[in-house]
Amino acid sequence: MPMIRIRGIQMNKIKQVSSKLVEDLHHIIGCPKDYFTIECMHSTFIYEGKEVEAPTLIEVAWFDRGQEVQDEVAECMMKHFGDEAECLEVYFIPLQETAYYENGEHF
Repeated sequence: MPMIRIRGIQMNKIKQVSSKLVEDLHHIIGCPKDYFTIECMHSTFIYEGKEVEAPTLIEVAWFDRGQEVQDEVAECMMKHFGDEAECLEVYFIPLQETAYYENGEHF
């Protein structure tokens, strides 16, 4: 269920590390591998009327698993993508089970 959205990293790099990334996250989080989704987001960033290079951002939307696990996931993202940018930002969006529905049923 963790949804990983990545901006500012080339698709080839994401594909190259995706299997190992999910394997590592599976061990950290403890949910099945097929629960993970990875999305490479293509966005145009604008600053003062000009297109600028996209910042390197990784968004993780998930059911909160506590600070310790969150720290481990952020560290895992650095391990796999830290060499792709001067500054890699990882942020988490906690989802509430009662506000997340699968086939009409909430968790």
